[in-house]
Amino acid sequence: MERVTVLGTSGASPTKERNLTSVALVHEGDVLLFDCGEGTQMQLLRYGINSSRIRAIFVSHAHGDHIIGIAGLIRTLGLNGRKTQLSIFVPKGYENVIRSLIVFDRTVIEYPIAVVGIHAGTVYKGKDFTVSAFKEDHTIPTYGYIFRINDRRKFDSAKSKAAGLKGPMFSELQSRGKIRIGKRMVNLESVTHLQRGKKIVYAADTRPSKNTVNAAQGADLLIHEATYAQTERKLAVERKHSTAMEAAEIAKKAKVSRLVLIHFSARYKTTQQLEAEAKRIFKDTTLANDGYNTFI
Repeated sequence: MERVTVLGTSGASPTKERNLTSVALVHEGDVLLFDCGEGTQMQLLRYGINSSRIRAIFVSHAHGDHIIGIAGLIRTLGLNGRKTQLSIFVPKGYENVIRSLIVFDRTVIEYPIAVVGIHAGTVYKGKDFTVSAFKEDHTIPTYGYIFRINDRRKFDSAKSKAAGLKGPMFSELQSRGKIRIGKRMVNLESVTHLQRGKKIVYAADTRPSKNTVNAAQGADLLIHEATYAQTERKLAVERKHSTAMEAAEIAKKAKVSRLVLIHFSARYKTTQQLEAEAKRIFKDTTLANDGYNTFI
């Protein structure tokens, strides 16, 4: 089960209640961080995310409110004795922006850091999952990310029993694809079914986009920016952000299971108006607060 924790929900500048953008995804104990706004390391502490288990940071774009927190975080990791590599993914052409945040204190940062410029496509592979990037529509090159657990074959208990599968036969069949049981050859496909892997999509600063609809098709969870209410739609168009209603329309078109909205303009003291507008379009919408926690 994947744990998703929203560490920051404010856009552009923080408020007393909202930190800048960052989302942590915990899978099998390891942490993947999506964006790293100022103060992210404090939010990790506050909400019980083990920063030493961060394996990679996926940067949507190089605006300061999404990356400034990298500087403090990587220094703390060094002070805590980190030895394993940290990978940081950023739109191609902005690698030096990230490097400028990590060269200032090399005396304490002794672990390897790989800064990787990305295009659309698969950017990271874990043991049983991939993270892919897709192009978004913002004022500078920006990418959303798809976390997808690989599809898995699950044994059907009735079919397995009928085939005579026992004990170590299961692992042998998984590794070889077929085994002989008595006079019968049993194929893996005949006693299993394919279980679809979970899919979580992160779409930071962007106008509504067909790319996002395509990327989020059938997702278990879509995390999408909602900077403005519909009354500020003109501003959203000018600054290449989305309204809460527009984000909900994306979720509806993509037929996602759940929508979580983040990245709210500091002008909104509460998110009630944004929530009402979004839920008129897509009922299963949550407007996250800092520390919002869910399991997928």
